[in-house]
Amino acid sequence: MARKVFFSFHFERDAWRAGQVRNSGVTKSDAGFFDSVDWEEVKKKGDKAIKAWIDEQLKGTSITVILIGNETSEREYVQYEIKKSAEKGNGFLGIYIHDLENKDKKTDSRGKNPLSQFYFTRDNKKVFLTDIYKTYYWKKDNGYKNFGKWIEEAASIAGK
Repeated sequence: MARKVFFSFHFERDAWRAGQVRNSGVTKSDAGFFDSVDWEEVKKKGDKAIKAWIDEQLKGTSITVILIGNETSEREYVQYEIKKSAEKGNGFLGIYIHDLENKDKKTDSRGKNPLSQFYFTRDNKKVFLTDIYKTYYWKKDNGYKNFGKWIEEAASIAGK
């Protein structure tokens, strides 16, 4: 079953890598993706417009896929996307994409998983999103073959 997912990633650094995941053809929608011209237009309108765009793109999604590159965990809007996704009850899937080549045929070093920064409290204990949801490596774990399975697994964990 194809699901509508939201893709969260560092646009300037990882759009080329993220496109390789997006173009795998598994998901129903391109929510969370737009080209550089659209991004520049949204950015010109400021923080409020960017957050409004994110909120709109999250509508109807059930899974948020975090495409993890070298600097993804440090991005303000990635953090906002995770927070808003959690508030609406989306499931999560982390995918390391640093080892995919960019347009210049270069890979990158692995960054921190931003899902490890978010938690809720259950029975007076912190439960991090990384304790609940899985993270994979696109290349090493054969994302082209397994992406659909990973999405369904995240949906099952989230009760979607």
